[in-house]
Amino acid sequence: MLELLPPLNEHNLPWMDTIHPIVVHFVIAMALISVVFDLVGVVARRPNLFEVSFWNLIVATVAIFIAIIFGQIEAGLASPYGGARDVLNLHSTLGWTLAGVLALVTGWRYVVRQRDPLVLPRGFLALDAGLATLVLVQIYLGNMLIWIYGLHTVPVVRAVREGLIS
Repeated sequence: MLELLPPLNEHNLPWMDTIHPIVVHFVIAMALISVVFDLVGVVARRPNLFEVSFWNLIVATVAIFIAIIFGQIEAGLASPYGGARDVLNLHSTLGWTLAGVLALVTGWRYVVRQRDPLVLPRGFLALDAGLATLVLVQIYLGNMLIWIYGLHTVPVVRAVREGLIS
């Protein structure tokens, strides 16, 4: 069955380069800008920004599941070594958690929007802060996987293939 899969390239991937970071940048941008628009909307008393925030949450919620699919595939092909295994496991677990939190926030936001589109409850703003914190932690862990452990970079893939690291 493995012969049906395309051969892996120098990044240890069946496609040209990692897709997960490309898609996940949409999630990062949309989720964080949603929080910013909520905050500015409340402070500046500009409820029209709540509508922009809502649609950004919708896009982020859809995009995170696409990012997770590619992230899981690429994590399975990554050949993590040493401490990278623990960071990758934590990043994967928090990614699924973030997907759940994002879906919850989007669902709650939909209900709030139906009741009164001009007001955001304080509890929602607290959850917004938690969402932003979780996104920032994920950014940190993802950066560690690339910039410290070099997963899917050509030198690390070559070293793993040659048995220099395991």
